[in-house]
Amino acid sequence: MKRTVYLTALAALSATAIGTAYAAKAMENDALAIETAKIGLTQAVTAAEQQVGGKASRVEFEKHKGQWVFDVEVVNGKKVMDVKVDSTSGKVIAATEDKADRDDDHDQAD
Repeated sequence: MKRTVYLTALAALSATAIGTAYAAKAMENDALAIETAKIGLTQAVTAAEQQVGGKASRVEFEKHKGQWVFDVEVVNGKKVMDVKVDSTSGKVIAATEDKADRDDDHDQAD
């Protein structure tokens, strides 16, 4: 009986350790993805601000439709625009008005 409990606990501990190691590696890869960018944050912000005429308030480096982009939130008067900038070429690939999207933490009311 003790041996069965010990083996079960050992198996559960091993599965947890493997899962944690996998999650850490996945996060590490996401963070290191910025190394693939051919442009810097400043260039992405400048491109986004020039495209829609405003000031950047937030930038994220994220995967969009299979490619890494800078997602720049630009404010122009009472309008907020989400501008996607290709991290390789520096070209704006999308600019859409940002309606409060409740799935993003930064758009939720406190």
